[in-house]
Amino acid sequence: MTDLRLWAVAGLCAVLYGLVLVQRPPSFLRTLVKTLAVGALSVLAYLEGGGPGLAIALALCALGDAFLAGDPKRWLPFGLAAFLAGHGVYVVLFWRERGPAGAAFWIAAPLVVLAAATLLAKLWTSLGALKPAVVLYVLAIVAMVSTSLLLPRLGWPATVGALAFMASDAILSFDLFKGAKLAGSPRLTAWAVWFLYFGGQAMITWGMLR
Repeated sequence: MTDLRLWAVAGLCAVLYGLVLVQRPPSFLRTLVKTLAVGALSVLAYLEGGGPGLAIALALCALGDAFLAGDPKRWLPFGLAAFLAGHGVYVVLFWRERGPAGAAFWIAAPLVVLAAATLLAKLWTSLGALKPAVVLYVLAIVAMVSTSLLLPRLGWPATVGALAFMASDAILSFDLFKGAKLAGSPRLTAWAVWFLYFGGQAMITWGMLR
């Protein structure tokens, strides 16, 4: 019963933030709802036997959400640091639960590296003083996605979630640093960034709890 309630809290907060608050100016309510969406998943992971690693990774990402709910120009470095730490914990967690590297890993992992390198090259001239931080972040998310590809078959939702997480970050990066919008639509861009991100976190939680 507890797990259903926490899934409901996470889902309701995600929908409320994504459909109502995502494009509104920073506020306490906006920050609270955004943080609770993944924060509830962190509590769920801890209570339902996901272990401290999964709970900590989700909690760090929720902290990153809190920072990014404010003015990105002011809080982006702090948000990057929180997500960087979260990715580091995910890498350790996925590596600990890994199975043997199959054909899917050897095919998909190089594609992940290529996609990340292409993204970084296209953003490079717009990164300014954040270049070192963004490079470190890209390396971390590549490691996170690559290690998720090593999870056993039952962990496939976590692999899908890691890929969705990376896709969300790619769209957000082009929005932040290039002002590029999906189909020229700020609303569509905001929806894609948020729902790919939250969906990715939910899939990682479900996959690791399996």
